Amino acid sequence: MTTFRKVASDFYVAPQLEPADFAAAAELGIRTVINNRPDGEAPDQLADAEARALAAAQGLAYVHVPVVSGGILPDHLAAMRAAIDGHQGPFVAYCRSGTRSCHLWALVEARDEDPDALIAAAATAGYDLGAIRPLLKEIHKKAGA
Repeated sequence: MTTFRKVASDFYVAPQLEPADFAAAAELGIRTVINNRPDGEAPDQLADAEARALAAAQGLAYVHVPVVSGGILPDHLAAMRAAIDGHQGPFVAYCRSGTRSCHLWALVEARDEDPDALIAAAATAGYDLGAIRPLLKEIHKKAGA
């Protein structure tokens, strides 16, 4: 069973989900699953179509925002923002280890949230966002928050 790590009141990140995790997500009250893995990244991962079907079987919304590890681009942030804005939470976003999903969450939320609070929330969940602190601060400053 995959561990869902809470980074905000309505947002969890997780490593690769397994089929049983979709039922666990529904039981936890999650409403939307966001898959941040490109298909074929690893031979043992669920394909997008399979994950989509598992989510639907549990009554969960599902969004695929594939991001290559280490390759987050502005288009990915826009797609992640659209996934969050266009669906109901609580959310769980997943990738291989959860790190990529945590980075995406923080980069999207930095527009409105204090970067140090995002870094602290990620640390509580076991993720280190220290390397992107300058970028989080820049996003926050440009947003005028």
